[in-house]
Amino acid sequence: MEKAKISAYQLFVLIVLFELGSALLIPIALEAKQDAWLAILLGMAGSFFLFLVYYRLFHYYPDILPTEYMQKIVGKSFGKFLAFLYILYFMYLAARVLRDFGEMLITFAYPRTPLFIVNALFLLVIIYSTRKGIEVVARTGELIFVLIFFLGISGNILIFISGIIDFKNLLPVLEEGIMPVLKTTFTQTLYIPFGEAIVFAMILPYLNQSKKAKFAGLFALGLSGLILAFIMVINISVLGVNLTARSQFPLLSTIQTIQINGFLERLDAYFMITLIFGGFFKISLYFYGAVTGIANLFNFKAPSRLVYPIGIVILLLSITIASSYAEHISEGTKFIQLPIQLPFQVIIPVLLLIIAFFKHRKKRGK
Repeated sequence: MEKAKISAYQLFVLIVLFELGSALLIPIALEAKQDAWLAILLGMAGSFFLFLVYYRLFHYYPDILPTEYMQKIVGKSFGKFLAFLYILYFMYLAARVLRDFGEMLITFAYPRTPLFIVNALFLLVIIYSTRKGIEVVARTGELIFVLIFFLGISGNILIFISGIIDFKNLLPVLEEGIMPVLKTTFTQTLYIPFGEAIVFAMILPYLNQSKKAKFAGLFALGLSGLILAFIMVINISVLGVNLTARSQFPLLSTIQTIQINGFLERLDAYFMITLIFGGFFKISLYFYGAVTGIANLFNFKAPSRLVYPIGIVILLLSITIASSYAEHISEGTKFIQLPIQLPFQVIIPVLLLIIAFFKHRKKRGK
């Protein structure tokens, strides 16, 4: 493990920035139509249970990383295999998020620049921050959190002032009943973005006040869920369900509709800053989880040397992961949830907790 410590507040900031990350960029929960905000809130509620599972495992093994305690729970050989799968999982998700933001930058800012160049430049900054360690990432998050908070407040004020909101687009509530909302929750929003917080199992051992981890994590997930639900309400109110569903980047489409007195308009570049910062922290934490996991699993004494080969793998994977952005989004929202996200975010952690519970109970009995 890296000899570093972060505070509970820094953990809170990192979780909020991580959860907002790509969730602000891509359309989520739109299978629930105008009730998408409700599916997000239900996904948030489910994430409380998942985070408590991750926290309880950390409580049983507070001084070691998941790549170590998996070996203690299920045996050395199978535990190493399981830990390696999680490392691949973090690298895969880092590549997916990198592709999301690379496509966004090409669409709105650099239409003539190859995707490889955009992704490579973005990843270079992430490699630099990861080499500096989790403390530097956390301190950077504290500064950026204030900026993003200011941008978010000012952006919402401009949207309300511009008079483009029509709350009638949210009606009728539960038009087709609760089942579409529940289906969307258990096939999408529980996993993206909330279940992705499993990467923080790699961060929790670095807390200097481990007793505050539970409160900081749950509060951060709750705040993130409320923000995402509010933004979805704004997107649907401004664009309507159909246009929100058709838009590649709904929030940016909403921002582009802002017009105040004929002179304050085209503010998408202003708010792209927020999205890029969110993407930076999301990719950085996945990247850090993969680097730390490999260093711990294979006993590398200098984890910083791993950032370049792992970065190259993530970069190449982000390019080859799909032939087009439409295919990339379809794969992410429809095909990876149950086969990949469900086992890694829910099934495996719950099984590990059950086994760890009985092992600790047996030790207490002896």
